[in-house]
Amino acid sequence: MLKIHQIFILKFLILFIGTLAVTAFVSYIALKTTIIEQNKQHLKNAIEFIEMELQSKDNLDELVSKVNDKTSLRVTIINSEGIVLAESNADKNSMDNHSNRYEILQSNNNKYGDITRYSKTLKVDFLYVAKRISYDTKSVYIRLSKSLSQVMDEFYTLWYRLFFVFLGIIFIATYLSRNMSQKIVYDIEQITSYLDEISNKNYKAVVKTKYFYEFLQISLLLKNLVKKLDKNDRKKIKNMARLRLINKQRNDILSALSHEFKNPVASIIGYAQTIQEDNDMPENIRNKFLSKISSNGNKISKMLDRLALSVKLENDDLDIKKSEFEIKKLCNEVASNLASKHKDREIIVEVDEAVILSDKTMMELVLINLVDNALKYSNNDVKITFKGKKISIIDSGIGIKKDDLDKVTSKFYRVDKNSWDNSMGIGLAMVSYILKSLETSLDIESEFTKGSKFSFSVKGMIKN
Repeated sequence: MLKIHQIFILKFLILFIGTLAVTAFVSYIALKTTIIEQNKQHLKNAIEFIEMELQSKDNLDELVSKVNDKTSLRVTIINSEGIVLAESNADKNSMDNHSNRYEILQSNNNKYGDITRYSKTLKVDFLYVAKRISYDTKSVYIRLSKSLSQVMDEFYTLWYRLFFVFLGIIFIATYLSRNMSQKIVYDIEQITSYLDEISNKNYKAVVKTKYFYEFLQISLLLKNLVKKLDKNDRKKIKNMARLRLINKQRNDILSALSHEFKNPVASIIGYAQTIQEDNDMPENIRNKFLSKISSNGNKISKMLDRLALSVKLENDDLDIKKSEFEIKKLCNEVASNLASKHKDREIIVEVDEAVILSDKTMMELVLINLVDNALKYSNNDVKITFKGKKISIIDSGIGIKKDDLDKVTSKFYRVDKNSWDNSMGIGLAMVSYILKSLETSLDIESEFTKGSKFSFSVKGMIKN
């Protein structure tokens, strides 16, 4: 199977040689016709000259012989009856009557008569031109002829020269076609090599076409395509990493859910079975067990509520309801509620008096999560401060490593992977979502082993 550059050069040469062949044929016909016409005109001019000389000559045989010597033309003078009066190349007495010759008859109606005919006398094709003139008060015909072999020799000489010119043009065209073909091959090899590199995902490969604008356009389009492929591959890798992270997080949350729900569910089942099996259980113990069942049920309900709320926050489906409230009073309520849960810990509230316009429920949820988180990861006192427009929760616990600072607000992420402690990794993620809905953000400052500070600005302050 031929390659594209071979097809190109083959078709180019066929078209070029075909064009030359047609041109040569047309030129052949045109040149032949032109040369014959030129010779006709030459004979006519010679007849005009002989006509002038004839008026002053008495010896016609001498005249035709002299003209033949000077011009190599065959000269014949014929009277009105067709009898040859003088002939330069043959014996006039042995010649036939010429009254019915075509060129003689044509010259009676036209100024000149001409024809190409085979001469029986000289056994050669001749071009004949005749003219009727007046000589010595009588009509005579001057007929000149020239051998066509001589005319064609002149034509073939010219044609051979043109043939060699055409042959030279063909060689030049072949060389130029071959040179162009090599350039096409170079550009095609550059593109195919580039495509091979792309197929091996080498998106940094370089393509350098340098001869043809069309191949340059193709290479530019390929470069744009490679950029898109590279971008899509990077995006694909990023998405795969994200999917792996999501799968890992899902596995973590399933483990967390399993772990977190296992204890309260086991407690509920245990207390319920004990009550069922002991019909004589004292009333106070029964009530205590029922209280435990209720407490664990509430615990499961709160865990489910936290999950549902985190989903709403992530989907921007949270309905913010703003109202005026005192921030110091809210901080004291949060501290009091959490202090009852952590009876051996102290929560210090250093909050300035201020009234703000915001969603109190969401603000309370943020404070509960941040303070509870601080209590969980520290053993010392936890402090709530509010100065200017910034609320901060400060602890002196284990702190957060630098590598974990950007990740702690991710959903389902926990710094301590092996410590569940009623945590599913959604606390800080939920806080970040809520603060975003409240048009602010969480700022974390932490030093590993020395403690952390979680802060956010309060929007909508009315007075302080």
